[in-house]
Amino acid sequence: MILYHTSTLEIRRPELSYSRPRLDFGKGFYLTSLRAQAETYGERFVRKGETAILNTYHLDEIRMDCTHKVFLSYDGEWLDFVAACRKGMPHESYDIIEGGIADDQVFDTVDLYFSGIYTKEQALDQLRYKKTNHQVCITSQDVLDKYLHFQSSEIL
Repeated sequence: MILYHTSTLEIRRPELSYSRPRLDFGKGFYLTSLRAQAETYGERFVRKGETAILNTYHLDEIRMDCTHKVFLSYDGEWLDFVAACRKGMPHESYDIIEGGIADDQVFDTVDLYFSGIYTKEQALDQLRYKKTNHQVCITSQDVLDKYLHFQSSEIL
């Protein structure tokens, strides 16, 4: 699988020690299979006057021996998992987590759920209309080292 990660740096060997906690799927190295999504993310850096670099990787799925969780939609399981991760609460751990992003539009709904304004059912009803985008979070340095292979980088 080809994956993309946009940064201000070329990242040949990702290091989890640089990852931030309390993101959608917790602390990890985040990528996407959608090049257009990675390019759009790079616009954030360009607007701040920084260089945006699109890093391309190959994830060797055939040889992988790890735990892998896939969220196919914005459903109750996804919402509970993201809520736990963003709040820094304990949650089930996986080496790779794949699913939708709580981007600005989605996060508005998730935030209303977090604050108690929306019930879980109301939040899920709103999320049903959101187009699911894609992210892959690798939470294991061992998986990064063994199965994620740097291919190239380019300035956007």
